[in-house]
Amino acid sequence: MDDFVLRALAAGLGLAAIAGPLGSFVLWRRMAFFGDALAHSALLGVALGFLLHVDVNLGMVAMCVAFALALTGLLARSRLAPDTLLSISAFTALSAGLVVLSFLDTVRVDLIGYLFGDLLAVSPSDLVWIWGGALVALAGLAVIWRPLLATTVHADLAAVEGTRVGQVRLCFVLLLALVVAVAAKIVGALLVTALLIVPAAAARRFARSPEQMAVGAATVGALAVAGGLGASLLLDTPSGPSVVLTASLLFALSLL
Repeated sequence: MDDFVLRALAAGLGLAAIAGPLGSFVLWRRMAFFGDALAHSALLGVALGFLLHVDVNLGMVAMCVAFALALTGLLARSRLAPDTLLSISAFTALSAGLVVLSFLDTVRVDLIGYLFGDLLAVSPSDLVWIWGGALVALAGLAVIWRPLLATTVHADLAAVEGTRVGQVRLCFVLLLALVVAVAAKIVGALLVTALLIVPAAAARRFARSPEQMAVGAATVGALAVAGGLGASLLLDTPSGPSVVLTASLLFALSLL
């Protein structure tokens, strides 16, 4: 197999390994809108990276982290409904990114690739970045797994038992921001949340424990990556949407 195919597969499997467990918590905590808002902010990070002449990957991570912290503060203080605030924030970030990119006349940007992903264009340096981010996120999730699960089940009871609910929630939001920034390179800013949600939803019907669901979601994500990559090569379709469509097909099969 060509090197670029192996790199694409390795990158997709690395992302699936962390997107599954993290997506399970996103599903349990009903934070899909939050993930969408973070994903839209990734494009603004790309634009600012080009504008400030810094690494685009660092720009995406920095923007996603800053956006996550800002959203957390706004949700705690705003009187608006959470879905309304998150929708406004998501569209604002996406539009701001597109406007900033329009001013960069001397820079050629593959806008479609950043919006919908380009798994087949992953470079060796991207592969190091993706696996590095995935391993850091997996390690962080392993550390906070039990307290995060406790706060997900019942936040007030977890606080009574001594869990620092605010700190745990903040750590989870930062891990989510890191994974969204890493995933945007593969499936694009507009499809990141789908890779977090769809495999977890497919695995939910077969899991009898949170750990089983996390492992099952990672497995479904890996199958979606492999199937979507194969379809992209055979049918000459966009790689990011092909991965998401494969995950949706697996979800539909799980309903049977």
